[in-house]
Amino acid sequence: MRSVAPEAVVIGASAGALEALSVILPALPKNFRMPVIVVVHVPSDKRSILADLFRAKCRLSVREAEDKEPITGGTVYFAPPDYHLLVEDGKSLSLSSDEPVLFSRPSIDVLFESAADAFGRSLIAVILTGANHDGAKGLRAVTGAGGIAVVQNPENAFATAMPEAAIRMCPGARVMSLEAIAQYLQEV
Repeated sequence: MRSVAPEAVVIGASAGALEALSVILPALPKNFRMPVIVVVHVPSDKRSILADLFRAKCRLSVREAEDKEPITGGTVYFAPPDYHLLVEDGKSLSLSSDEPVLFSRPSIDVLFESAADAFGRSLIAVILTGANHDGAKGLRAVTGAGGIAVVQNPENAFATAMPEAAIRMCPGARVMSLEAIAQYLQEV
């Protein structure tokens, strides 16, 4: 049995992300106490509208992450286009323009690995639909630090490569439907 209460949720998604996140994020109640930090692969040359779209759908505060911003519970943070989003030890966010990882910037691996270092056993990491393997290595870092790994069931994913890679890398991950992930997050 876990004796450490979760303090943060990180989510990674790519192809099919909008639909998947639309099941999970709007389901979170207004009194949800944890921050939710999200990386979605978006084109680097376009302005992201994810924060705007989800601000209208969610009961939580939704924003695009800013460099050196303190992390606040009950807030959804989206990585801005063309920047890696990291969690710093002091529980603040930072942005980086380091090289892409698996052709992606922002990278799910970068977020998950930095969040695992910052939150350890009190982190829940969720891998959703996607067409590459970004996130699998980061999810392994989360479980290595004692955190909880959750993966969308590939059978229900728009793109199966990302959840399948995550399950191969973390065979002990909790594999769930989108609805079950939303329910699980409400109950932890």
